[in-house]
Amino acid sequence: MQARMTNPAKLVPDAMKAILALIEASKQGGVPGTTLELVHLRASQINGCGVCVDMGSRSAKKAGESDERLWAVAAWREAPYFTDAERAALALAEAVTRLSDRADPVPDEIWDEAAKHYDEQGLSSLLLMISTTNVFNRLNVATQQVAGAW
Repeated sequence: MQARMTNPAKLVPDAMKAILALIEASKQGGVPGTTLELVHLRASQINGCGVCVDMGSRSAKKAGESDERLWAVAAWREAPYFTDAERAALALAEAVTRLSDRADPVPDEIWDEAAKHYDEQGLSSLLLMISTTNVFNRLNVATQQVAGAW
């Protein structure tokens, strides 16, 4: 496999720096780092971003995630490994990533469940991580970046 081009975030001056700064900022909202890693991984799975699934899995592993939890992220609803707060974050990640899949993209049910576990700063942190992940996913998928090549 070969990428179509260099990732645009690497080519446009300061773009990568800005994206990475947003990711770092999202970590300041009080949400556990492992939860942020899980939502990054789930959004990347949905978007078919091999680079982010690969890098996200490695990053989550370094952050202390178990193999069982990483393997089960795609089936989090049926897996016993996740807390209610993590499940709420994963549901939010799916809804925000799949905005065009339903008339009410982020229904009150999903929002309210996340809001039971996270305050506004935590919700902001989750939304920033999910959104930034989607930016990376779209850049990588559109340019056919190769997992493991970074």
